[in-house]
Amino acid sequence: MTLKDQITEDMKTAMRAKDAPRLLTIRGLLAACKQREVDERVVLDDAAVVAIVDKLIKQRKDSISQFASAGRTDLVDKETAELLVLEGYLPQRLSADEVTAEVRVIVTELGASGPGDMGKVMAAVKARLAGKADMGLVSATVKQALAS
Repeated sequence: MTLKDQITEDMKTAMRAKDAPRLLTIRGLLAACKQREVDERVVLDDAAVVAIVDKLIKQRKDSISQFASAGRTDLVDKETAELLVLEGYLPQRLSADEVTAEVRVIVTELGASGPGDMGKVMAAVKARLAGKADMGLVSATVKQALAS
């Protein structure tokens, strides 16, 4: 079963359970997937769906920080609940130590040796770790590896 099929089944389950907040989040995710399929005229694979989930999670985290600074705890709670639903569709993430080890291997393979090689290293890291690690953590790790 593909990830998109799993999301569709979860939507049906949420409908049956009358779980409105979960249903709203899942419908938003499916709408984002459908929009990308229509725009690009492709059928999304699991990696593309994970990329969409990552994007939606990043949006939720940004919203949470904005709402928290504005003192809107009601909206923070809503966004946090959506964030938890979306995180359920991500594959197991690599730990910080695993990301560091993987970045070191890639830096060595490419022979990168300074901040000027950041783009080259990030392209390789993104290809290898897409969907498996938080790209913010990966970027910071690459910067640190190239600085030393």
